[in-house]
Amino acid sequence: MARYTRIPIPKEGVRKPKIFVLDTNIILHDFKAIRKFKDNDIVIPIAVIEELDKFKKGTDQLAYNARGFMRDMDRITDGRLFGDKGIQIAKGLGKIKIEPNHPFPDEMKDLFKDDIQDHRILSTAIWVRDNNPGRFVALVTKDINLRMKSKAAGMEVQDYMTDRLEDEKVENSIKEVIVIENFNEAAFQELAYGPETSIPWKTVSKTRPKPNQLYKLRCGSETLCARFDEEEGKIVLVKSRYVYGIKPLNDEQKFAVDACLNPNVKLVSMTGGAGTGKTLIALASALEQAKDFDQIILTRPTVVLGNQDIGFLPGDQKSKMSPFIQPLMDNLNVIKSKFKSTSKEALKLDAMLREEKLLISPLAYIRGRSLGRVFFICDEAQNLTPNEIKTIITRAGEGTKMVFTGDIFQIDQPYLDQWSNGLTHLSEKMSGQKLFEHVFLRIGERSELSDLASKLL
Repeated sequence: MARYTRIPIPKEGVRKPKIFVLDTNIILHDFKAIRKFKDNDIVIPIAVIEELDKFKKGTDQLAYNARGFMRDMDRITDGRLFGDKGIQIAKGLGKIKIEPNHPFPDEMKDLFKDDIQDHRILSTAIWVRDNNPGRFVALVTKDINLRMKSKAAGMEVQDYMTDRLEDEKVENSIKEVIVIENFNEAAFQELAYGPETSIPWKTVSKTRPKPNQLYKLRCGSETLCARFDEEEGKIVLVKSRYVYGIKPLNDEQKFAVDACLNPNVKLVSMTGGAGTGKTLIALASALEQAKDFDQIILTRPTVVLGNQDIGFLPGDQKSKMSPFIQPLMDNLNVIKSKFKSTSKEALKLDAMLREEKLLISPLAYIRGRSLGRVFFICDEAQNLTPNEIKTIITRAGEGTKMVFTGDIFQIDQPYLDQWSNGLTHLSEKMSGQKLFEHVFLRIGERSELSDLASKLL
């Protein structure tokens, strides 16, 4: 069952539905949020509708959510007025109404002097609470500052909890490798040097492992990397393989390369800090398999200040995209530096860029496409919502492989965090599926200085 905002246990007697006042960012985060509060009532301040009106134009996810919410509201009302009690959202759900702006109580007018939308939403929430005695009323917002202001004003306030994962599940996503010490020497030798470089799964586990479960098996001073292959039903050796001039520098990078090269794994999630090689490995692996795909697409979300589209930047389309795709070009240049400029590998890269078989572009220019026989890499995926991740993956056609990379502890979107971003959800929800593999890269390999800064600063 989905998790909701924290709903208090009602006292004995007749249960009165709770009232939740929603902030704009809840709807922009999940336009179906009004249907996820069970039989409790929803209030939408008119200030929220005014803000949504500013978001409705455009092609990004925020515009899509704003339009989706207003269309849903239009279906719910179906020509009816809200009245004093509101309109039922659907069978089994509570009622919803749009509440006009209300001023702060007299004793609070000097606390919030600025006439801004956040204050209008807060003052309306307080009015709803004061005019519904005996009922639990809470403002629901993902804006931390507004939550602080609400608490200062004595207003019950909560985060939107429906798509927020528990700490334990987030921790599990970065501890997916099982380490077995003092592994059986005979089985160790069979895995390392046997003709099939594989062993029965019962040699490492009493119960059948989940698909693509990763292992580090240690015998004496040696360590082997291994993975449970669902198709073979065996533990198979994960070897260190070069991909387009790039060599894995640690065990986690071995796992990442293996996942990207495995034709049976169609969806890969790679997380880790700066400089761990996530994007570089994904791109090099894609180039290594270029003949198996019609196109390689490397993209990332465009996160800009003030929620502005990239249209506000000066210049033509190429100039507008340059700041966003430069980090991706840096990874491509690292790969090109492994070869002479006249080598067939370097010339092949130039040809792929020229013919757009290798396409590097912001995510905004990818939306709406059908992705068939594409090796699709999405960098900085921690800045996507769970719904955005789902939208992208559901566009995958036959022969497509998708790799999402990012650092869940370095998020640039104001209303996402390590518990609610799309990359965390992807790793948790897809865990155990044979088409999916997740790798957490622990060690920074960019430079000694970069690794030192990541640890100490």
